[in-house]
Amino acid sequence: MTGQEEPSSFRLAYVPGVTPTKWVRIWHERLPDVPLTLVQVEAADAFALLRDGGVDAGFVRLPVDGEDLSAIPLYNETTVVVVPKDHVVAAVEEISPEDLADEIVLHPLDDTLGWERPPGLPALERPATTADAIELVAAGVGLLVVPQSLARLHHRKDLTYRTLSDTPESRVALSWPQDRTTDLVEQFIGIVRGRTVNSTRGRPPTPPQPKDKAKAKAKRPEKGGRPGEKSARAGSGGGRGGQGTKGAKSVKRGSGGKPGKPRRTS
Repeated sequence: MTGQEEPSSFRLAYVPGVTPTKWVRIWHERLPDVPLTLVQVEAADAFALLRDGGVDAGFVRLPVDGEDLSAIPLYNETTVVVVPKDHVVAAVEEISPEDLADEIVLHPLDDTLGWERPPGLPALERPATTADAIELVAAGVGLLVVPQSLARLHHRKDLTYRTLSDTPESRVALSWPQDRTTDLVEQFIGIVRGRTVNSTRGRPPTPPQPKDKAKAKAKRPEKGGRPGEKSARAGSGGGRGGQGTKGAKSVKRGSGGKPGKPRRTS
């Protein structure tokens, strides 16, 4: 927390392929009075939007480009190759980069996998976006390697995809500016990390009770009785003249006889 005034709403960015639905649903359940606005942003523009204050936090793809942004890695995505449905690759469940050695593999400018050297043969030109590359795959120009979520996002009936082993994986993370870790950001971090609503780090602290209320609670009589009733019963003992329980016990036992049987006198 930076000490600045807490915003009345929360703005959350997410890059293509990320589905924030479950986290947003939990937010609305826990903080129904704080609106959450979703902002879709291209992967290449996400970090600039965080720095400029356009959003409070965002789901991004690692690595984060700078030490001024905090990040919590969430999960790794399976890497797949997108192919036409009648392509030979569609006949198997998983392939390796070596299987693509003679194939043209498109490498869009917005690629998120961070290749040292993409598999297959390069195309004459790099497509500007993943969406453009999908269109070229459908036209039979080449194949495309992407995170599985992007293959699902750009699904077409004439295309399919298969798992590609031994390749880089895209890593999704929650990121936010280090100097703007507000209470609402902490709330969302708790949701993403799976903290329960009762967690001290997953909800605002409960304000302490006023001392006069605490004293009143301490003086409250026990259920079913009136003030002083318990002490009066303890002192009665069932005997006369204010005899306590000890006196009643000695009368019952008698003098020198067996317990519970009074001695007979002549």
